Amino acid sequence: MRCIAVDDEPLALKVISDYVKKVPFLELIGTFDNPFDGLQLINHEAIDIAFLDINMPGLSGIQLVKSLKKVPNLIFTTAYSEYAVEGFELDAVDYLLKPFGFDRFLKAVNKIDHPHQHLPQQQVINEPSQKALFVQSEHRMIRVGVKDIYYIEGFKEYVKIHTDEKHPLLTLKSLKSLEEQLEPNRFVRIHKSFLISIDKIQEIKNGKVKVRDKYLPIGDSYKKRFTDIVLG
Repeated sequence: MRCIAVDDEPLALKVISDYVKKVPFLELIGTFDNPFDGLQLINHEAIDIAFLDINMPGLSGIQLVKSLKKVPNLIFTTAYSEYAVEGFELDAVDYLLKPFGFDRFLKAVNKIDHPHQHLPQQQVINEPSQKALFVQSEHRMIRVGVKDIYYIEGFKEYVKIHTDEKHPLLTLKSLKSLEEQLEPNRFVRIHKSFLISIDKIQEIKNGKVKVRDKYLPIGDSYKKRFTDIVLG
């Protein structure tokens, strides 16, 4: 895949260049410390991935993307986590918080589908170890597959577990207790009333997360943790 890197910091460009060289299916077409030069190349060349810094003088990475005639797969790189939600609203593949290591870089790249992918030996794919929960509903213990859970909605004395089923499963359990049971690298609390599956996120827009075609709000006190967990 043909890549471009745009960052006003020469050291950051060197890091990306070094990482790209380690990945057999990546080809670095150019690096630019001037975002306007990067903009020109992306508009006139076939680029598969753009690694873009966000906070740059003259033209930010966000503004650069909005100026593009054709938008490649976007991976934002920045030292400022507060830009994460805005970055994902532009349909970014991932958001790398500086300083990031090669493993995190590779994880981002491997989110992009491509036909001839050959993973370096360092790549480890983490599969969920937890398969199911057993919850009580209407005097029955019901097995709920963890991979089938989209989100869990909390109320005062009970929760609704939303899965592929037409109706959510109702159980007398607290949202906090379920949060403690589920793996923290697969589920994240985004609001006092919502716990969501990271794998089921469809998009992030206007401070909300879309899960199962429903927009759920991200509470102010949960934004930082949401960003940290979702971005690895």
